Amino acid sequence: MQFRFGETVLAVNIPNRAALLDTVAKRLAAQEGFALATLNLDHLVKLGRLPRFRAAYAAHDLITADGNPIVWLSRLAGRPVALVPGADMLRPMLELAAQAGRGVAFVGSTEDTLARAAERLMREIPGLVVVLQHAPAMGFDPTGDEARRLLAELSARGVGLCLIALGAPKQEEFAALGRQLAPKLGFASIGAGLDFIAGSQNRAPALVRAMAMEWLWRALSSPRRLIPRYAACAAILPREALKALRQRG
Repeated sequence: MQFRFGETVLAVNIPNRAALLDTVAKRLAAQEGFALATLNLDHLVKLGRLPRFRAAYAAHDLITADGNPIVWLSRLAGRPVALVPGADMLRPMLELAAQAGRGVAFVGSTEDTLARAAERLMREIPGLVVVLQHAPAMGFDPTGDEARRLLAELSARGVGLCLIALGAPKQEEFAALGRQLAPKLGFASIGAGLDFIAGSQNRAPALVRAMAMEWLWRALSSPRRLIPRYAACAAILPREALKALRQRG
């Protein structure tokens, strides 16, 4: 499944959960880096508006479908992929890092959230070692001097997997810089995944997610912030559906 933005073409190149975990396991074992992005409609909106975001996304090795609309568009294009939410992949990827003996780092969110998530995950996942937690201050530049110093520290500490919870587009821009400056590290942008683990945010119940209504749950939890976002997402769906249909054949 491909998406075109001018000269930039992005593809969902990881079709399902098994393919992602197999790829991550192999790269962690070989100490080969990667950058994982989880595509959703909000990202498509931002990709159409922000050249820097497009450039950052193009630097990612692995892209999954993180929203049901992306899955539906892939079916329209005749190139179906499965739903692989970043929040659902957080624990399995950490388990793989622990099995490979690779330390992990958490970047983003808040100090309290990172500390609580790290404590819980290290208690629940045998062998997991969180070697660094960093919650940047407001105004953090994901390609600036602080980001570069942080990437140097991650490399120096031998981190194998870095989970980034900065929100789009900052987390993808940080991961793209990491692919240049810390090529042996794996970077995964996981949005609110650590907040769910720490209990800082409540995720939609499993039944709501199974009904593909997690977006409504989230919108009702923060309407002033999220309803305009989802309206922008809905506005691009007809255009993206036409593009997907043109890919059939």
